Amino acid sequence: MSEFLELEARDGVRMTWNVIPGTKQDAASCVVPVSAMYTPLNPNPAIPVLPYAPLRCRICRSILNPFSVADFGSKMWLCPFCFQRNHFPQQYSAVSQSNLPTELYPECCTVEYMAAAEAGPVSPPVFLFVVDTCMIEEEIGYLKSALAQAVELLPDHSLVGFITFGTYVQVHELGFGLLPKSHVFKGTKEIKKDQILEQMGFLTGKTKPTTGVIAGARDGVSAESIARFLLPASECEFILNSLIEELQKDPWPVSADQRASRCTGAALSVAASLLGICVPGSGGRIMAFIGGPSTEGPGSIISKPLSDPIRSHKDLDKGSAPLYNKAVKFYEEIGSQLVHQGHVLDLFACALDQVGVAEMKVAVERTGGIVVLAESFGHSVFKDSLRRIFQSSDSDLGLSFNGIFEINCSKDVKIQGIIGPCTSLEKKGPLSSDTVVGQGNTSAWKMCGLDRKTSLCVVFDMAKKDAPDAIGQSQNNLFYFQFLTYYQHHDGQMRLRSTTISRRWVAGSGSVQELITGFDQEAAAAVMARLVSFKMEAEVDFDPVRWLDRALISLCSKFGDYQKEAPSSFSLSPRLSIFPQFIFNLRRSQFIQVKHFFCPNSMSHADQQIKRIEFLFAPN
Repeated sequence: MSEFLELEARDGVRMTWNVIPGTKQDAASCVVPVSAMYTPLNPNPAIPVLPYAPLRCRICRSILNPFSVADFGSKMWLCPFCFQRNHFPQQYSAVSQSNLPTELYPECCTVEYMAAAEAGPVSPPVFLFVVDTCMIEEEIGYLKSALAQAVELLPDHSLVGFITFGTYVQVHELGFGLLPKSHVFKGTKEIKKDQILEQMGFLTGKTKPTTGVIAGARDGVSAESIARFLLPASECEFILNSLIEELQKDPWPVSADQRASRCTGAALSVAASLLGICVPGSGGRIMAFIGGPSTEGPGSIISKPLSDPIRSHKDLDKGSAPLYNKAVKFYEEIGSQLVHQGHVLDLFACALDQVGVAEMKVAVERTGGIVVLAESFGHSVFKDSLRRIFQSSDSDLGLSFNGIFEINCSKDVKIQGIIGPCTSLEKKGPLSSDTVVGQGNTSAWKMCGLDRKTSLCVVFDMAKKDAPDAIGQSQNNLFYFQFLTYYQHHDGQMRLRSTTISRRWVAGSGSVQELITGFDQEAAAAVMARLVSFKMEAEVDFDPVRWLDRALISLCSKFGDYQKEAPSSFSLSPRLSIFPQFIFNLRRSQFIQVKHFFCPNSMSHADQQIKRIEFLFAPN
């Protein structure tokens, strides 16, 4: 197991099978799919950062890597993915066996590129706070204290905005320093982008942008207009602290038998449109602090009378939650808008009641956002989580933004999809498998938000159907995989991280022992957890316990040693012996037995976490 840990520490990759079944039939009989758990921003200080643009294959667009074969005499290199011969450009004219570029060193399977010529102007990160005021004074006091601490930790160059909501939505003008000024929107209906452009004065003296075009500094919105609502933290710290200090409970009266009028959906719609108007295509986060369920306007999850109970698992199963599907559809639209703009939605839900995470989960998951659940804004879970987002230390999250993730692989390997915090860019090509798992039918994905612990589960499919004997005669028995992550670093610069790995493949009935030696049972357990979580959400009447049991039985039947009619003779190789324990604990955990442990709110939070973290069962 130690060799797998070393590979993970170096490149951020763990594969279920490090000796890969080479044919479709062999892969199917192995039960656990050929998959990779990849951490795009794996923190490794030894990763070289190269100050120039990557050298790409002119056919498949893969990047020069240690597995490329260089011909120093003719100044050419062979792509290991498509076998295309490519010329080294002029800047590589001095390349030789004794003067290799960094990308060709065997130990440099992972490198980062930061080309100054292509980077363009530095884009500061954007943080838009969306604060619920429909809470008791004690909770507002806790939240004010936490927000004040967060403001102190904000990077000076980051842009900050501030929105509060209750019965109405208020967008505060941080750039108007003479006195507090805000723009108010009614919370009972969805606010369109055109309405925001006109009502908030973005187009004063300007022509209206063409319909369907994202507004921004290049589309008729001036920098002065943007600076009214989004200012560098160093310039607006005083007014921001003043707004936080003056936060009060929503003034509209609430009857004793009624819930507060909370327009969460309208507030998030305004926030998404504001970022789309001001900073489209630049990394930004909507940080929503919510203290109860939405009862007003789009995205509401419950009516106002306290006599109406909030939806439960039973209601969702029976279809007797009338607001659920409508709210989910609304937040799907919000999520699609944020993905198009390159922005993230984070939720900090602190309440004893459900706040609607089940409905909002789709927007958070597609944008790579964070969900924090706590009973109160005074709880240490909330306060510590918020601090970790902004603090500068070895334990911070290292937030990055606006990423695009791409995969190149050998022609005999197809990509079924990814289970994790990303959205398909629908770039279907020869690498896409007909079988779709998670976000599939593509070889490129959008990752609006990612951090050092963000992990993707990539599921592969074997394309070869040749007989084992024919395959065994092949000279090249290696499969190659390249993961490319283009993202906005937390310092504002755009970077490209390239990780290229190779794995040996085998085929035929005599390959069982070789497959066992390459089995990573920790990675396999994490992949099975994500697969069962995805199936529970995507498939109707799916029985996760039975599916896990059948998978474990099939795996043990193929790789276990036993004598017929002698149960006590059964044994597993040490390479597989812990895997049944992992599956046993998974099948009885709260992640599978959700209806016995969780309300829909907490279930969605657990599902979101299982699709983000690296490993559920790692020893430490």
